[in-house]
Amino acid sequence: MRIGIGYDIHRLEPVASEGSILLGGVAIPCAFKIVAHSDGDVILHSVTDAILGSLALGDIGQWFSDKDPKNKGRNSLDFLATALTEARKLGWHVAQVDINVFAEAPKIAPHSEKIRKSLSHALELDLGSVSVKAKTMEGLGAIGEKKAIAAQALISLREAKT
Repeated sequence: MRIGIGYDIHRLEPVASEGSILLGGVAIPCAFKIVAHSDGDVILHSVTDAILGSLALGDIGQWFSDKDPKNKGRNSLDFLATALTEARKLGWHVAQVDINVFAEAPKIAPHSEKIRKSLSHALELDLGSVSVKAKTMEGLGAIGEKKAIAAQALISLREAKT
């Protein structure tokens, strides 16, 4: 068994009219935009980082530099797919993922089941092996002031059956 932890944070900026942000591959209505080089999906970034970390393969920034123009606006599902491919090459599969999303806005709870289903599909896991929890910062710090959004993922991998 391998265990990894991942974390990601991005700045939020208000938008004139409500749009959406991506969280776990799901478009969530939001009055803010995520400031990022890629699509800024903090959930997928933290999960990708957790997979890479569990295998001692570095971090998401080493694999997908924000200095590389080909990552500009890139879909974070691509990052996750690459990490999953590397895990499989080494004989590992994701067994379970537990995610905390830190945000004052948007509210995550109304969308958590849709996010869980998206992650379940992307990770090829049973829904019961995917947990998404929402946490506020009670108005404290950049996240509490709606200036940032963050996610943390804990992942376990199991050896693939041959």
